[in-house]
Amino acid sequence: MNRYVEHVSPPGRESGPSDAAIRSSRRATISLSGIYEISKVLAEPARLEITLANVVNILSSFLQMRHGALIVLDDGGLPEIIATAGYFHKPDESHFMPIPQAVIDQIVATATPLVIADTSKSELFAEEGEPGVCLIGVPVKANHTVLGTLSIDRSGKDGTDFTLDDDMRFLTMVANLAGQTIRLHRILSEDRQRLIDEQRRIEKAFGDGAETWPRRSNAKNSHIVGESPSVKNVLDTINIVARTNSTVLLRGESGTGKELFAQTIHDLSPRHDKPFVKLNCAALPETVLESELFGHEKGAFTGATNQRVGRFELAHGGTLLLDEIGEISAAFQAKLLRVLQEGEFERVGGNKTLKVDVRLICATNRDLEDAVRKGEFRADLYYRISVVPVTLPPLRERPGDIPRLAEEFLRRFNRQNSRRLSFSKMSLDLISRCYFPGNVRELENCVQRTATLTRAEVIGPNDFACSSGQCLSALLWKGNGKVPHNAIDMLASGHILPAGTPIPTVPPVRPAAAYDGGDSDPDIVNHAANGGRLTERERLIEAMDRSGWVQAKAARILGLTPRQVGYALRRHDIPVKKF
Repeated sequence: MNRYVEHVSPPGRESGPSDAAIRSSRRATISLSGIYEISKVLAEPARLEITLANVVNILSSFLQMRHGALIVLDDGGLPEIIATAGYFHKPDESHFMPIPQAVIDQIVATATPLVIADTSKSELFAEEGEPGVCLIGVPVKANHTVLGTLSIDRSGKDGTDFTLDDDMRFLTMVANLAGQTIRLHRILSEDRQRLIDEQRRIEKAFGDGAETWPRRSNAKNSHIVGESPSVKNVLDTINIVARTNSTVLLRGESGTGKELFAQTIHDLSPRHDKPFVKLNCAALPETVLESELFGHEKGAFTGATNQRVGRFELAHGGTLLLDEIGEISAAFQAKLLRVLQEGEFERVGGNKTLKVDVRLICATNRDLEDAVRKGEFRADLYYRISVVPVTLPPLRERPGDIPRLAEEFLRRFNRQNSRRLSFSKMSLDLISRCYFPGNVRELENCVQRTATLTRAEVIGPNDFACSSGQCLSALLWKGNGKVPHNAIDMLASGHILPAGTPIPTVPPVRPAAAYDGGDSDPDIVNHAANGGRLTERERLIEAMDRSGWVQAKAARILGLTPRQVGYALRRHDIPVKKF
């Protein structure tokens, strides 16, 4: 039913608003509403890539469009961020560009909007244009500098109350808002990098590098061992983050020491004299988890004989670590979101609202972005906990730290068991070549097992289980397909493997976190096995060479974002080759 009904005015009275005036008023209302909603999206604390993707997606609510694309360019004029809506492309597609490069070049060169009434008749589209499809593109600017382009296309057959001029004006306003947001993100990133560089300069000047880091911490068990560049970068970030109350998301494979890094953040923070409370979310069912976090009143359920104070209350004024945050159910995610947003909750079975002041640290080894896409994890909760994401490097990316870690674990073993064991040089060389898919936790178990079973004061290569074919961890890696299926069963039953049974010490496949699917590439295999021994600068140059010096491709190889690769190139003073 039409919203507006035409009325015939009686003689002598003035007629009502015309149809043109009504349409104009409606367009103005929709545009104002759209600018308001987009401003809220841009103000949300999130990664720039996610923010811009949300902006493009919300455009379809206020414009008649088929596709939308917001492309941010780096200093070299190459696409740094591509946020789209309505386009479909393969996830493993190495190069995806929603609009022709010629269109982008013209918008950037002229710094003015571009309207193409029929893309099939435009030279800018060559053979890519579609009959009857109109494109509107505007420059994304900040302080008279073009940072990228924002464009939509629509079919001429689609009826709309908006003219091309209306859409162009609306897109220009959105592009200006997005440009200011991009500029602010870049300023913050540059300031953060400048602070990190200044911190490094001060540490170098006073001889206070990462090796003396534990002395700055008041915790007894927060001694972080590591000299590799990846660990130093994480420690530099933690040193900055710890001074604030921002929520931190620790990401990394199982066994990389997320709890240890969380303890260090707490000990270096202004809350260090307050409680540090931790909870493994994956170890408890939903009903028990709710009681553990929020507490319960007496009689709230069967067995609740007394009032119980939850972890949030226990951590008041201090820090709460929620480990394995990616494993909580959808129902509990909604309850947790309220606490993070409002800072208040009720105990199970109670009606009194309690307010808490807690610094939250979350940890996970899951791909939360993939879980959000699949609807398994709430997007709003993801934004709340991923304010400052910190990725912990796996042990295979820091092989130089393995001897130091092994010796530290052996010192602890000697102290706890009144022993005086030590490693021979050959034994340290042996474990430095092992893969350790369980990371630091597996290395610690390996050292303890070997130290327990050794008969001499000096641990040699033959004392390790892998030397005698009894390492179950090595057998679990079946990438080369040569290990018999019953090998693990044989070891579990107490048998020793026959001579000649291959025991892989490094993975014969590329890590899933760093490379996409596809057939195995010998170069990538070699990189996975030996690349961890390269310095950060060498790995970066190798990735750039393999990608033809395209930063976006190199980022996919290294498991980073194009922006991180750009910063790394500048930090290591690596000139970008152009072909």
